[in-house]
Amino acid sequence: MEPMIRPQAIIDYCLAPLDLNPMSAAAEETRRRLEHVIKTFQMRLPQPVAVDFSAMPTLVINEAAHGYE
Repeated sequence: MEPMIRPQAIIDYCLAPLDLNPMSAAAEETRRRLEHVIKTFQMRLPQPVAVDFSAMPTLVINEAAHGYE
């Protein structure tokens, strides 16, 4: 996987598991807010930071530990 710099690519990747209806008002507002956060963060940096999700460690959720069996 290539590292991502574009806010829209980062947002698409992060929201993909939720399988949101892209035409819903909630999905549009979520994307708008996330894009604002990412762009604001990137503007404060001397250069854009690439996000490499392939280097992210796997997160295992133990549902039994939370009572969601």
